Amino acid sequence: MSLEVKNLTKTYGTKTVVDNLSFELKEPGVYALLGTNGAGKTTSIRMILGMLAKDSGDVLWNGKQMEPMNMNVGYLAEERGLYPKYTLMDQLLYFAKLKGVDRETAKKRIKYWAERLEVEEYLYPPKKVKGKKPEKPKTAEQLSKGNQQKIQLMAALLSEPELLILDEPLSGLDPVNTDLFKGIIREEIEKGKYLIMSSHQMATIEEFCKDITILNRGKAVLQGDLNEIKKGYGRVNMMVKCDEPFADIIEKHALPVVNDTPDGIQLKVSSEEQASAFLADLLKENKRVIRFELREPSLHEIFVEKAGAANEEE
Repeated sequence: MSLEVKNLTKTYGTKTVVDNLSFELKEPGVYALLGTNGAGKTTSIRMILGMLAKDSGDVLWNGKQMEPMNMNVGYLAEERGLYPKYTLMDQLLYFAKLKGVDRETAKKRIKYWAERLEVEEYLYPPKKVKGKKPEKPKTAEQLSKGNQQKIQLMAALLSEPELLILDEPLSGLDPVNTDLFKGIIREEIEKGKYLIMSSHQMATIEEFCKDITILNRGKAVLQGDLNEIKKGYGRVNMMVKCDEPFADIIEKHALPVVNDTPDGIQLKVSSEEQASAFLADLLKENKRVIRFELREPSLHEIFVEKAGAANEEE
């Protein structure tokens, strides 16, 4: 199986919000769509899902035009998508029915995911106690944002989809529930699922995604294998910490200071040879080196550079 997005375009009046977007998932795994607010990520996702009409382009699944209504796709939207006044169980059974899951199977899957996502108390009211009024089933409006996110993830997974699209899946989650969601995403990857993930959390993207597209104002400003992209930059970020001040050596080598923190000074070098020369001078001057690290740029740094450069060009 494979997913191919070809020259996807969407305009509103004279404004192009998605401009000839193309990418491909040739094998199971996670593809990342990144961008600043308003870059076109959610619009692209909605066109892929057929929720929004595209002006031009194609979305192909196994080489044929993708018809989301006739295939098994799970979607976790960034915005809340639950009916506030209806009980959670009724909604989940309804969403499962829309995906062709029979009631008994749906109930079994809801039970599994309720335990997995730790929301049993909201879906299964305690048994009636004599002398007390029975608790009513919970509605969506009675849940916190994080617990609503759990219910929405459950709804996306009930049909055991082949393609899972997650738009800001970790938004609003505390660290404990973030780890819970990450564990589930890993499980879906291990099952051989195809995933598209949009997120502002660069560390999460680095954790899960091999291939990425960075969008800026609807245009792809960087695409490809994340590891290869990083290699192309080289190991140009240097972090140094010494017991003694070493501003004179920084000045001697004319190195730009990116960040000065209690954990060390981050410097930008043009090559590993320049970094080696800097370290040699530190040792020559008898500076006690506590930390010396040379690394490729993080996705966060690449994202800021690319998005910033694209805005400057415009």
